Amino acid sequence: MNVLTLVQPRLGPYLQEVGYERWSRAYLKGCRYNIMTTNILECINAILVKERELPVTVLVEELRSLVQRWHYERRTEADKCKTMLTPSTETLLSEQYQQSMRMRNGVIDLQVRTCSCRRFQLEQLPCVHAMIAIWHSKRDVYDFCSEYYNSPTWKATYAGVVYPLPHQGD
Repeated sequence: MNVLTLVQPRLGPYLQEVGYERWSRAYLKGCRYNIMTTNILECINAILVKERELPVTVLVEELRSLVQRWHYERRTEADKCKTMLTPSTETLLSEQYQQSMRMRNGVIDLQVRTCSCRRFQLEQLPCVHAMIAIWHSKRDVYDFCSEYYNSPTWKATYAGVVYPLPHQGD
């Protein structure tokens, strides 16, 4: 905060006034699971540039088709997964483990899954400090990962089917 105030004198007091939880993920009361997105409509708008000029019924069909394709692709990818956690989470854990071999500071409570760096709470995955504690306690790192990152949850997310809409005349 001091650095921010040095760079922009009015910024520090403003950010303190609005509250850390409003602008810092580390102090957010809820969970974001390390996913930061922009407005979903802006994203879809960028994809459906030509289709926006079509009649609304055709636009809706194009949107349904897009969602169906995304759903199918993600379900296919999830079905191929043979690891305990999603592939991206397995990679992240591996990187955390490699980093943990070089680190030695942080206050960890494995019982309540917290660390002074706050990453353990925010991501609901062991941070580098927690990795050290888990390794020293000879416990399984997977026991400290949120169920939201495991393969069965990922597969269940895409288990449903997105059905085509009936033709307008039907």
